[in-house]
Amino acid sequence: MITTINPVDGSPIETYSFTPDHQLSALLNRAVAAARRAVDEPFADRADRLRLLAARLRSDSPTLAALITTEMGKPISQALAEIEKCALTCDYYADRVPDLVAPQAVDVFPDGGQIRTRPLGVILAIMPWNYPFWQVFRSMLPAIAIGNTVLLKHADNVTGCALAVQRLFDEVCGTGVLTSVLLPPDRIGPLIDDPRIAAVAFTGSNRVGAIVGARAGRAVKKVVLELGGSDPFIVLSDAEVGAAAAAAVRSRFLNAGQSCIAAKRIIVERTIFPEFAEAMVAELGKLAVGDPALPGTDIGPMARADLRDELRRQLHATVATGAEVLAGGADDSGPGAWFTPTIVEVPDTYSVAFQEETFGPLGALLPVGSAAAALTAANASAYGLSCSIWGRDLGRVEQLAANIAAGSVFVNRISESDPRLPVGGVKASGHGRELSTYGATEFANIQAVRTAPSARSSR
Repeated sequence: MITTINPVDGSPIETYSFTPDHQLSALLNRAVAAARRAVDEPFADRADRLRLLAARLRSDSPTLAALITTEMGKPISQALAEIEKCALTCDYYADRVPDLVAPQAVDVFPDGGQIRTRPLGVILAIMPWNYPFWQVFRSMLPAIAIGNTVLLKHADNVTGCALAVQRLFDEVCGTGVLTSVLLPPDRIGPLIDDPRIAAVAFTGSNRVGAIVGARAGRAVKKVVLELGGSDPFIVLSDAEVGAAAAAAVRSRFLNAGQSCIAAKRIIVERTIFPEFAEAMVAELGKLAVGDPALPGTDIGPMARADLRDELRRQLHATVATGAEVLAGGADDSGPGAWFTPTIVEVPDTYSVAFQEETFGPLGALLPVGSAAAALTAANASAYGLSCSIWGRDLGRVEQLAANIAAGSVFVNRISESDPRLPVGGVKASGHGRELSTYGATEFANIQAVRTAPSARSSR
């Protein structure tokens, strides 16, 4: 059984039963059948359904956003923005379906040559809770756009959102295109092994990602892993301090800091560090912490109490090894999963808040002596998801960007996903890409076809 919990006060929301084995098999067969139908589906029909899906997301946005807020505590304004981002991504892929799947001619004279993008079949998507709609659309809409279908195993604490996603797809795209299943952890491995599953997408922790990747590897199945991130936010001495500080607060504390691409390690050249730290603390003070259902709230609770407890451990361990608390730092009491938004100055790159991924409203600031030292500190991590660099001298910034070990680099703006650009990491942040054309081809058979001229019989 799964019981979802309201993170505001710890009260139960709803209880759900796990999907029984016989029903799981039937749902998987339905997804297989839908994938077979999609192979011969006209491109225009698929694009039209994606446009209808975008329209439905927008019309249902208030209800869907309220469900996100109730289940994982995201402020309602941010939940509404999440739904709109899903709709925009539907629009994006609707416009590009023909380009994604149309055969490409290749000159292999005297033969005819084509490269075709063919779907693989049913993709098992194991998704996290922090963006309960966007994570699914970001990861799986490109795969659906080229004709795959999806079996979704979502995080337990957003089960209501998972079922709402399925209802949208059932009603707009037809049954079997995306199917949500409710499973305990011990049933996921056998599902990966099932021959009806063609490939696996996983977004989540490194520990679980390694298990999922190993299981998929043993079954010789394609897997895309989008794992943890401890993204550096580098502020060079010539940066516009006020703009950089405001952006650092937004990046670190959006969604209560529960984002893989949030600015977690804020690295600032020492000559401007006092000014920057003061500006960042002031910007944090402008944010409203409170009931996430209220339109004016900027920061709500964390999604679960166990996640809040882990962040407390990381904060206490960081302070115990010499970090100075610049803002926040108090333990919240009372029900729910509340954590006081906190900024600390760490003494070195060995601090817990600098070495571990801090998935919540805790920002770590590190002063460094030069741009070269900033680069060294930024790369002193097992992770390599994204990076944000701030400075006026773009030549200097580009030199740093070229040497950052990260899947994405953002210059004078915060890290954020966009359907036009690929998303993914290096090192312990995983492998494979989501979004753009790259996300569509991750779960495709890139099929080469070479056709010789018809043989003619001689007389």
